[in-house]
Amino acid sequence: MRALNIIIESAQKTVARKTALRTAARATLRSTASRVARYFACVAAIAVVAACHGLPEKTDETATWPNNKLYTEAQDALSGGDWGKCAKYFEMLEGRDPFGHFAQQAQINVAYCNWKDSENDAANEAIDRFIQLHPGHPDIAYAYYLKGMINFNDDLGLFGRFSGQDMSERDPKSLRASYDAFKVVVDKYPNSKYAPDAAQRMRYIVNALASHEVHAADYYYRRGAYVAAINRAQLAIRDYRNAPAIEDALHIMMLSYQKLDQPQLADDTKRVLAGTFPDSPYITGHARPGQQKSWWQF
Repeated sequence: MRALNIIIESAQKTVARKTALRTAARATLRSTASRVARYFACVAAIAVVAACHGLPEKTDETATWPNNKLYTEAQDALSGGDWGKCAKYFEMLEGRDPFGHFAQQAQINVAYCNWKDSENDAANEAIDRFIQLHPGHPDIAYAYYLKGMINFNDDLGLFGRFSGQDMSERDPKSLRASYDAFKVVVDKYPNSKYAPDAAQRMRYIVNALASHEVHAADYYYRRGAYVAAINRAQLAIRDYRNAPAIEDALHIMMLSYQKLDQPQLADDTKRVLAGTFPDSPYITGHARPGQQKSWWQF
C-alpha cells in the first residue's frame, strides 16, 4: 500500500512539474510576443517620423553668397524683368545689413520691383520706409516720383489699362496720394529730371479728380436728384477751376436748374459756360471736329 502511495505521489509531482513547465513556457511566449510587438511598433514609429521629415530640406543657395554676389544677382533679375526675384533678393540684401553699403539702394529697388510686379501695397510700404529713413538722400526726388507712379498706376488697375476704363470713375484716394507725391517733386525739386513729367501727371490727376466729381453729378442728375447734382458740379468748379471737366460740370448745372424751374440760374450758368468755353458743343450744338482721345490716355 505504501508503495502504491509513493507511485501516486511521484505521478502527481511529475504532472505538477509538467504543468509548471507549460505555464512558464506560455509566460515566456507571451513576454517574447510582447517584446516583438513593441519592437515593430518602434520600427513603425521611426518610419513615420522619417516619412514626415522626408529628405533633408533644400538649402537656400543664397545663404552662402556674399553681399556683392547677392547684389549682382538682384541687379540681373531687375535688368531681366524678373520682378519677383528682384524684390526677394533686394529684400534679403537689406535684411542682411540694413545699414550697409547696398542697403539704401536695395530699399528703393524693392519698391520699384514690387511696383513692376503689381504688388502696389508692398511697393508703397517700401518707398515710404525709404523716404522716412533717408529724407536727405541724393535720390529722394526719384523716391517721391516713384511713389507718385505707384499710386498713379494703382488707380487704373490691371484691367482698366486694357479695357480703356476712365480712371476718374474709380476711387480717387490713390490719385490724391499720387498728386501729393508728384507735388513734392515739382515744389521741392523743380530742377530734377523727374519734375516735368511729374507736373504733367499732376495736370492729368486734377482732370481726373474733377471728372470724378462730374461723374457723381451726372449720376445724381440722371436719377432726378437735381440739387445733389448741382452741389457736386459746384464742388468740381470750386476745387478744379481750370480742368476740362468743368465744361461738363457747367452743363449739368444748367440742365439741373432747368429741371428745377429756375430759368434765371440756368441762363446765368449758360452765360458762364459760353464765356469760358465758347466752342462748347453744349452752346453751339455741334460736336467738335477731330474729337481727341480722352484726357487720361497718354
